[in-house]
Amino acid sequence: MKYVGCQHIRVWDHQANIGFPVFVMYPAADAHGTYDLPPFTVTAGLNAAVAAGQFPVVTISHGSGGNRLGYLMLAQALAEAGYVVLMPEHFGNNTDDNFLSGKTRNLELRPRHISLCIDDIARNEILAGAVLTDQVAVIGHSMGGYAALAVAGGQVWNAAKRKVAVGRDDRVKGLVLMAPATAWFTPDASLANVVVPMLIYQAGHDAFTPPDHTARVLNQVPGRTQITHHLVENAGHFSFLSPFPEALIHPDFPPSQDPAGFDRTAFQQRLAGEVIAFLEGVL
Repeated sequence: MKYVGCQHIRVWDHQANIGFPVFVMYPAADAHGTYDLPPFTVTAGLNAAVAAGQFPVVTISHGSGGNRLGYLMLAQALAEAGYVVLMPEHFGNNTDDNFLSGKTRNLELRPRHISLCIDDIARNEILAGAVLTDQVAVIGHSMGGYAALAVAGGQVWNAAKRKVAVGRDDRVKGLVLMAPATAWFTPDASLANVVVPMLIYQAGHDAFTPPDHTARVLNQVPGRTQITHHLVENAGHFSFLSPFPEALIHPDFPPSQDPAGFDRTAFQQRLAGEVIAFLEGVL
């Protein structure tokens, strides 16, 4: 695969009576030029015809206060490799509207909305018949790592140490966790029911999710042999985001910043290759 299509969809949560936007990238039948998604650009055709075949699903869950466009470099590579990539913008926990940050409601909505994205793409007109919705992986960065673990069966506890009801989605067959935030999986054994293979990335210089967040996963999940763990030397918490245009790279914009000497573009290329190799063995 090398051609990519894209579309903007809106998924509706009837239970909560709210909607949220999702950007989708997928294998396309024909070549297309660039499509602007300021401040980024992808090589994809808007609403392009899907390629022949059936393709697994990868959902990318952004960090707290992030947005659906933060991982486009990885999404482009995944779509070129033959995956339908869903990038939801989490309601109430995004760049434009972050009023649910730190709230139990956010813990409930994030994993449910991942499942709703999978439900919705199964009914998508452009992708009709091309989506393998029983073959799904979730990639989560920071708070997105929380959402990935929750939807894969983790028992969630809020700040008051009360259980939060979250539904497990058995369509999820693998997880990629990037600097995951895991404080809501205490006490021990909260991740005992997470049995899917995992690829975990830990940043060497991370002030937001220090080593105990990754250790919580490594120490709790029952299938330790199913986990591949990478410590990315000299990476920062935001190094998992797509590189920003040069005009946006400055200290007043933390998501654009990496530790001195870290090459985000080179790392993103390595990340894409490793994630694709992992997914090929899972989906």
